[in-house]
Amino acid sequence: MLVFQIDPAGKFAFVFSMRLAGRYRETERQRCDRAGSTAYQFTWRIAADAYRLHAFHQGLKDAGFIEGENVVIEYRWAESQIDRLPALAAELIRRKVAVIAAGGGLASATAAGAETKTIPIIFLVAQDPVKLGLVTSLAQPGGNLTGINIFAAEVAAKRLELLRELLPKAVRVAVLVDPANATTTESTLRGLEAAVPTMGLQIQLLNASTIPEIDAAFTTLANERPDGLFVGISPFLLSRRVQLAQLAARHAIPAIYQDREHAEVGGLMSYGTNIGEAYRQVGNYCGRILKGAKPADLPVVQSSKFELVINRSTARMLGLIIPPTLLSIADEVIE
Repeated sequence: MLVFQIDPAGKFAFVFSMRLAGRYRETERQRCDRAGSTAYQFTWRIAADAYRLHAFHQGLKDAGFIEGENVVIEYRWAESQIDRLPALAAELIRRKVAVIAAGGGLASATAAGAETKTIPIIFLVAQDPVKLGLVTSLAQPGGNLTGINIFAAEVAAKRLELLRELLPKAVRVAVLVDPANATTTESTLRGLEAAVPTMGLQIQLLNASTIPEIDAAFTTLANERPDGLFVGISPFLLSRRVQLAQLAARHAIPAIYQDREHAEVGGLMSYGTNIGEAYRQVGNYCGRILKGAKPADLPVVQSSKFELVINRSTARMLGLIIPPTLLSIADEVIE
């Protein structure tokens, strides 16, 4: 059985488990049917992350595993309660799963890691997992954890640089972060603080860990009118991407984000790891574990594919002309 957790902060986290089905007995088929019905009950949640789920399944397929054929998947959600993650991990460990994929960051990896030192865990984190204490080294992780580092915090300065290139006359940029996502937020802010002096920018920090706090942050932005907005990395902020895009448009604030899903729903611009490739790698590592590989022997994958996505329709609505230099390096321009 394989278990996969997305969004460890629990804002819209879900878990799905898989059991190897080499002998695909009727009982296994019934288990698969039950898993499908669970997924159906939460269709809107799965649809919101269809891009990532598809990539994960592709990684499994590359390793020889297809849901409903030789793997059974069961879905669960933490229902916006981060404190449920340890109980979910403990429940799945009691069921003797074969591998746990903690696909949403540090909280899910630590919740699973605290419950077992033997069951393999494949994580997806936003920064150096050695510094986070998840592994002893990148090349030889040791223990029962390995996974993917997407460098989300490390490229914060690059995102700010791209926003500066779009807005060359900018003087003050607001930075919206989720303090509940403490480790990644602290790393992001350190990166920005180091970069700001060379760019001649002033930073205005705003916090939001709830929907009303997002509304309050944009009320502040509307009153104080910064030149641009930098949105930090957070499962919660990603889950509120439509709200963020709509508020940024309503108040005519040019904004840059980490994940391409922001730009796809109307956000102006995103720059970060190709998250689809990262989830594909998570799926592939899970498949390799199911085939008998040991996590201690699988080096941590350092994401090397980054993408710039520009929503030119949003730019036109904001009255912005995207510089040719940015358009020339964009991986995708949404018209």
